[in-house]
Amino acid sequence: MPAFVPGKAKTKVGAISKLTYEGKATWIPTAFVDSFRAEVVLLHYAKQELNLLYGSNDNALRWDRWGYAHLSQLASERSKEAYVQWTPSTELWDDDGPRDKIQHMSEYLKDFRVLSDAGLSEGVKFGVSFMTLTVNAPEHIKYLYHRLQGQYGVRFSRQKLSCIESASDSPSTKIIFNCTGLASGTLPGVADPKCYPTRGQVLLVRAPHVKTNIMRHGADYETYVIPRPGSNGNVILGGYMQKGVGDGSTYASEAESILARTRALCPEVCQEEVEVLAAFAGLRPSREGGARVEREEILVGGRRRTLVHNYGAGGTGFQAGFGMAVESVALVKDILEETRRDVPQARL
Repeated sequence: MPAFVPGKAKTKVGAISKLTYEGKATWIPTAFVDSFRAEVVLLHYAKQELNLLYGSNDNALRWDRWGYAHLSQLASERSKEAYVQWTPSTELWDDDGPRDKIQHMSEYLKDFRVLSDAGLSEGVKFGVSFMTLTVNAPEHIKYLYHRLQGQYGVRFSRQKLSCIESASDSPSTKIIFNCTGLASGTLPGVADPKCYPTRGQVLLVRAPHVKTNIMRHGADYETYVIPRPGSNGNVILGGYMQKGVGDGSTYASEAESILARTRALCPEVCQEEVEVLAAFAGLRPSREGGARVEREEILVGGRRRTLVHNYGAGGTGFQAGFGMAVESVALVKDILEETRRDVPQARL
C-alpha cells in the first residue's frame, strides 16, 4: 500500500520516518508544490534548536516533549551522523515570559534553572537556562533522506501538484499525508484560510569561538545566537518574526540590525572577528490556532482516500515535527493494520 507524502521537508520526512520505522510502508513518494523554493530556504536559516518561545497549547507542549526525547536520543547515539548535539542555552524575556509553557518544559529539560534577577541584563525581566538540542538543519535533512532511502528503500519523487487529490497518483494509494506547509493556504483541496507566513531573516557567520545558544524575546523583536553542529564553527545570528509578511528577500538594514543586537546580547560574538558568510530570509509556515494534525476522508476519482493533514508548525518544525509525525501516523493506524499483511516486510 503506497502512502503519498507531499510537502515541507521537516514534517514530510518526519511522517515518512515514522511510517518506515514501524514497518508499515515501502514506497512513499513525495511531491513539491509551488511554495517549494521558499521552504527550501527555511532549511538553511531556520532556528535549529528546541526553544521555549513557540506554541503553548496542549498539542504543542506534547509534541515538544516528544521532540526533545527523540533529539536527545539522536544526540546521544549518533550525534555526528545526524548533526544533532547538546548545547548550553539561555533564554531571556523582556516580559514575564510564557510561564505555563516554561513550567511544563522544566519537568524534562536537562539542567533547567531559573536565572536570578540580579544576573539579568537591563530590560530583561525573566530568564532561564537549560541544555538544548541544536540541529544543523540542511545536514540533518540529508541524513534523514539518505537513511530513509538507503536503509528503508523509500523512493522520493518531485512533482508539482495541481490539487491535493492529484497526490493520489496510484490506484493502490490509500493514504495521503499533507505536509505542504504554507502551500496549504492556497493548494486546491486544502485552501486553509488560517495559514499565513511569518517572515524571518538571519545571518550565517563564521564564529568558532561561540559555543552556546542565547535568545532574547522582546515585544517586537527576537534576537538569537545558535552554533551550528558539525559546521566547523558556523553560527546562526537572528532574527525577525514578521507575522503575515511573505517577502523572501534579504535586506542590508536588517543584517546590520541583527549584527548590532547579537553583539549586544552575546559578548562572544564581538570578542573576535566574525565573518559574515551569507544572509537568508525565509517564511515560517504559521497557522492561526496552531498546527493542524487531522484526518479527513476524501473521494478521488470515485475512490475513497484518507487525507492526513500535518502542517502549520510555524517556527517549530524541528522541535515539534517528530511528535506531529507520530500523531499523524497514529490517525491511520486502522488502515495500516488492515493492509500490513500486504506489505513486504523483508526490506524493512
